[in-house]
Amino acid sequence: MPFEPGKIINRRYLRGRWCTWVQPMRVIADNEDGLLLWHPAGSDFARLVDGDGKTQHEITVDQMRDPKLTVLTWQTYDILVLMPPQAAYSVWWFFHDGAFTGWYVNLETPCQRQPNGVDTDDLVLDIVVTPDRQWEWKDLDEFDGRIGNPLYFDRATADAVRAEGERLIKLIAAGDFPFDGTYTDFRPDQRGPMLRLPATLDPQPGLAE
Repeated sequence: MPFEPGKIINRRYLRGRWCTWVQPMRVIADNEDGLLLWHPAGSDFARLVDGDGKTQHEITVDQMRDPKLTVLTWQTYDILVLMPPQAAYSVWWFFHDGAFTGWYVNLETPCQRQPNGVDTDDLVLDIVVTPDRQWEWKDLDEFDGRIGNPLYFDRATADAVRAEGERLIKLIAAGDFPFDGTYTDFRPDQRGPMLRLPATLDPQPGLAE
């Protein structure tokens, strides 16, 4: 069943038994184009941080010591996120003080819907795109370093992820949807309150078993 516009849901990343990221988001639309979500600056998000303060960008989950989901404040940018149906990516529109500042392509597994949100597995590799459609890979070294780790992906999966990114780069270069100006003038009907998370979150929710 589609989520109703205005509903607050959690967008989560799972890796093995661990939840590595939680972001509460307001549903803007849920239709044939996909699930469209809004997250204003100043709202909560949570990321997995180990006992030494290291995140997944610095260390793999299996090497983390006593990892916990740590609630933080999303800074500077409002974001609009589109998760197309069955897609292995999401597209983010970034806004600063109401002005569009660029796109972000997050490569990820097709989401699984839960009663109060969506779960996906972040595939590490991303693409950053300027408003004039200049692009660059993000986290390429980290992506290459995760290949072969059982909690991440094997070479064949990594090649498929890279190929999907290259397919999306062609859309960027051509200015095709969703990089055609759609949503670049987006404004929420009402800004509403900041989105909050509980102070304590379970880093091992058991939904990935």
